[in-house]
Formats: sequence, C-alpha cells, structure tokens
Amino acid sequence: MTFAPRPVRILLVDDDANLLVVLVDQLRDDGFDVVTARDGLEALRRLEQGWPDLLIVDLMMPRMDGLTLARQVKERADLPVIVLSAIDSGDSKAGALEEVAEDYVTKPFHYPELRARIHRVLRRVGDQVPSGAIPLGPGLILDLQKRRAIVAGRVVSLTPAESRLLYALAANLDRIVTTETLLARGWSDAEVPDPSYVWVTMRRLRQKLEADPDHPVYLETIRGQGYRLRRLAEVGQPG
Repeated sequence: MTFAPRPVRILLVDDDANLLVVLVDQLRDDGFDVVTARDGLEALRRLEQGWPDLLIVDLMMPRMDGLTLARQVKERADLPVIVLSAIDSGDSKAGALEEVAEDYVTKPFHYPELRARIHRVLRRVGDQVPSGAIPLGPGLILDLQKRRAIVAGRVVSLTPAESRLLYALAANLDRIVTTETLLARGWSDAEVPDPSYVWVTMRRLRQKLEADPDHPVYLETIRGQGYRLRRLAEVGQPG
C-alpha cells in the first residue's frame, strides 16, 4: 500500500481577519494545510498542538507582535519563517531577515508572489543536508537543525542568515558554491543582491567557527568562483 505525502503545514499569523480568510482559501487551493492565529499568543497555543513546516507571520499585531513570536519560535527550533509586513523599509527587511526570517514579503502583495516565496523557502530548507550532527573536524561539529555549532566543545548559536549560508554549503560539502547561489539562498528578496551580504556573513561565520579566522580551514574562499565548506580528511562520515 502506498501513502500520499503529507501536505506542507503552514501556521499563518495575522490580525487582519479579511486577509486571513482570503489567504487560507488560496493556500488550501494550492494544497497546503493551513492553521491560523490572530496574534503571537494564540500562535504559541497553536504550536502546543503541533509544529508546522513553515510560519508566516505579520510583524505588527496586538498582544504579541510577530518579531517577538518569531524570536520565541527560533529559540525552540529552526522553523522557517516568512515575514509579512506593511513596513517597506530596507532596514526593517534586513533586520528581520538577519535575525529571524528566511524571507520578507511587503504588503500589499499579489498571492502568486507569496506562493513563489513559500516554494523558494521550502526548497531552500529542503536542501539535501546530512541529518543530525555534521562533524567537520576535531574541533567543529555543525548542528544545523538546531541552528548551532559545537566549536572546541563550546556551543555557538547561529543566526538565520548564517544558517542559510551553511545549509547551502553543507548540501554541497567539499564542492564550490558560487556567490550568486549563496545570495539566492540567503537574500532572495533583495531587489539588487549585493555580494557584500555574503562577504560579511562569511566573515562572521569564520569568527565563530574557525580557530584562526584569517586563515580558515573549513570555510574556504575560491577566488573568482565562490566558497567551499570542507570536511577535514581525518574526520569520517557521521554514523
């Protein structure tokens, strides 16, 4: 007997009742399983009943805003987040993407745009990354599902932007990933993707993960091409 795959479950959180009704119908027509909440506190109660595959959340809401909700969610698990907001500020987008979100959609928006962003985020988090801990060397273990690394026995937290880059690199372990690919994985909503986003995030990752950030052994720059995440030869595959 074969079983149909479980539909992707989305928790949609927004205090605009009319928007919720319209979006729920559109998302369900596209095959998504949708649960709704009107604010952050109600969303937390929904999470107690079961975790979705994706959180879509408005920033400005009563009782508990979307940023506070997303922060609490990210403390518990690396659930992918898409932010909806009427705030069309570059700083707001950059801050939300850096801290809690995989993508940012500005209101008002056309549904096909949101649908495309949803599929893009789901593809990105579905990269073929080894499950569980990924040992890269005697002093470095990645645990991307929990958005952290173990560096010389010490737990180091990773931001969503850092995790997005590491997911793309870990899915291509020991192979070169172009800067353009990393930009698409990490900053898909940017109107004009700037390679400096990758450079700055890579520098932060080296400061967190490398014993000597100026002479990295795990996060290599391949000049003119991109970057490569290396597993040191003496480290075997995770069991």
